[in-house]
Amino acid sequence: MPSVVFNRYYQYEELTKLLQAFEKEYPNLVKVESIGKSHEQRDIWLVTVTDAATGPAEEKPAFWCDGNIHASEVSASTAVLHLLNRLVTNYQKPESSESRALKTRAFYLVPRLNPDGAEWALETPPRIIRSSTRPYPYDEDDPYGLEKQDLDGDGRILNMRIPDSNGPWKISEKNPRLMERRSPGESGGNYYRLMPEGLFHNFDQMTMRGQKVKEGLDMNRNWPVAWRQEFEQKGAGDFPGSEPEILAAMRAIVNRPNICGAVMFHTFSGVNLRPPGRHPEDQMAPEDLWVYQKVGKTGEEITGYPAISVWNDFKYHPKEVITGVADDWVYEHRGAFAWTTEIWAPPRQAGIKDYKYIEWFREHPFEHEEMLLEWSDTKLEGKGYIDWYPFDHPQLGPIELGGWDGHYAFRNPPPQFLEAEVAPLGEWVVWQALGSPKLELRKVQTEAVGNGAFRIRFAVQNTGWLPTNVTKVALERKLCRGVVAEITKEGWSKGKAGSSEPDWLVGGKLRLEGPQLVGWSHVEVSGFGWPTDSTDDVALFEWVVSQPGVYHLEAKHERAGVVRHVVDLRG
Repeated sequence: MPSVVFNRYYQYEELTKLLQAFEKEYPNLVKVESIGKSHEQRDIWLVTVTDAATGPAEEKPAFWCDGNIHASEVSASTAVLHLLNRLVTNYQKPESSESRALKTRAFYLVPRLNPDGAEWALETPPRIIRSSTRPYPYDEDDPYGLEKQDLDGDGRILNMRIPDSNGPWKISEKNPRLMERRSPGESGGNYYRLMPEGLFHNFDQMTMRGQKVKEGLDMNRNWPVAWRQEFEQKGAGDFPGSEPEILAAMRAIVNRPNICGAVMFHTFSGVNLRPPGRHPEDQMAPEDLWVYQKVGKTGEEITGYPAISVWNDFKYHPKEVITGVADDWVYEHRGAFAWTTEIWAPPRQAGIKDYKYIEWFREHPFEHEEMLLEWSDTKLEGKGYIDWYPFDHPQLGPIELGGWDGHYAFRNPPPQFLEAEVAPLGEWVVWQALGSPKLELRKVQTEAVGNGAFRIRFAVQNTGWLPTNVTKVALERKLCRGVVAEITKEGWSKGKAGSSEPDWLVGGKLRLEGPQLVGWSHVEVSGFGWPTDSTDDVALFEWVVSQPGVYHLEAKHERAGVVRHVVDLRG
């Protein structure tokens, strides 16, 4: 058994060895391969998980999960790793959801899509960037501004409390350990500026600002869906898919047309985000919205994370939208249901309820600050919020260091909370995967029709909850074919170009194209006496053959799998 634990974060080499250990321990379930190289030439690992004894992954409906596209969001890697561990360990329990899923479905897992940025984030002290370590948009350092640094060598980058008569902050009278915003028109007190711990480059002793980070890419703005240039959306890259990590992920997904759904793991907010991100919900196919709502409701029951629309509830500014993101691309360009799960919600951990996930950071009552402080003192053993202490800054003179250690408390779950936070997320993924379409044999009939000929009737059925096309947008944009059926005769080889159809086939075609098949995701909640549940989940194919022999029948759908059957008409 791989020696994996979920109370710490793994650097790249350790993560690589763990994935290889899973493959060695479970060769019938796990395959590890590289889908490409990162900017710094690290392999981006894809783990395929399925029961090989019941068929190859590409012949089963599949689910995609990735994590850590953003550099410092390392608990996203843990969520994918925990899902992998859940799948292979629970597979041994015949009645488990995971066992059923691996026998009938496949999972494609990318624990760390951005290995370079994660390595920076896992240094001590951490180097925090948004995504890639590639310089963008310019390969030059900002000669001015504050560079975040661990000035006192304690391994943390905290905050600097700088006395300033025009500063926007003051020490709270309600709780002197905390800072409070200065009120409009307030004067005559002691005020401060707050800045990250660090040093200024080319400091003029008068002006202070943050140093522009040379690595300005946001790889979750680099996907092709509604991609916009830098002047419209910062960090979007040179062109859609310009970053090797994103291009590798896109190719991997496109080359696996059996993917029916996806979850991309991020931090933080404790929510399951769904499209649309750039237009109102009434512009979305209602059938897809209804499915998203149903899946989201179950997601909240399992994970505790509310399911919310990006457009409605997760915009950083009410007049701005975000484009070029992974979940929109998977939904709009690939026609599969995709989610972004934001792991960890410190306000919720502190007992704060019914808050708005983005607006809360702009405005919330002071009582919430006190609740968070109490949470740090009791649950984080005082490691989340550090009481202010004096420090002699080489440029600013006497200041204080302290406040929230955001990297420890906010950006990811502290290690002791990590497993409990990510464990339910995998359960929701498995539940979604089991709702994907699944092609199965319904019935085969043969009958003699005279003169030694036989009619073969081959019926297959979608036994999954979702239709074979998965989404309405996939149907409208013709992103996948309907069910395709073929017949061959044992001992017969396909003819070359220009040849005639075989003499044994006198009715039907060698290859027949059928419809998309419904599941039961569209069924309404109550009958009231008028439903007609038509067999639109069944495709029937017919052939007439003129010779005895062994005939091989195959029906396939790129998202719903493959059904094979052999008919022996030798008498």
